[in-house]
Amino acid sequence: MNKVIGDAYQAVLDIPDGATIMMGGFGLCGIPENLIQALRDKGTRNLTVISNNAGIDNFGIGILLEERQVNKMIATYVGENRLFEELVLKGELQVELCPQGTFAERIRAGGAGIGGFFTPTGYGTIVVKGKEIRSWGGKHYVLELPLQADFSFVKAYWGDHAGNLVYRKTARNFNPLMATAAKVTIAEVESLVEPGELDPDTIHTPGIYVHRIFEGIDYEKRIERRRVRS
Repeated sequence: MNKVIGDAYQAVLDIPDGATIMMGGFGLCGIPENLIQALRDKGTRNLTVISNNAGIDNFGIGILLEERQVNKMIATYVGENRLFEELVLKGELQVELCPQGTFAERIRAGGAGIGGFFTPTGYGTIVVKGKEIRSWGGKHYVLELPLQADFSFVKAYWGDHAGNLVYRKTARNFNPLMATAAKVTIAEVESLVEPGELDPDTIHTPGIYVHRIFEGIDYEKRIERRRVRS
């Protein structure tokens, strides 16, 4: 089955206002740059975005925040985006912060059809407010529910026409998990190849999870915090 579409703009045409979207990446590594840009240009609003972090000012999810297109963020770390902080403090942006390991497992549970799980992480802190607590063996556990989305934006290094994906090194991060946990998964890749060109043993995301795929352009791959020796 050929799942290739023309570009990022075609990929986001049917995304409605109020959609919930997972966006892969860790910091600025492995983020779906083309899809985020296309969504910004389309002007889709009242979005719930599930992503490890909120990008930075003027890049990544940050450009959606600038246009006030995001209504709620579910994330683990948001400390690199000054606008994010301003919007939260003004009450213009809802935020649900989640411990990073719990965040990953909630997405995995969503993709695997698991109804929820108990974890000791967060017990005794504000993140467990309103959640069910149980105890085993003298230890307390918190019930966490799965995360799922209407759409997932993922970014891979290689992909084929059938939607099989291979990620490169740390750019893999949350992308494989998010590819499994949405009704529609859209993949942008740096190199699009014919079926059969990818070694089956190297494929990280099987094409069965991917609904649309296209070859991206003009990647900036910015470095979030550059560290050099003096």
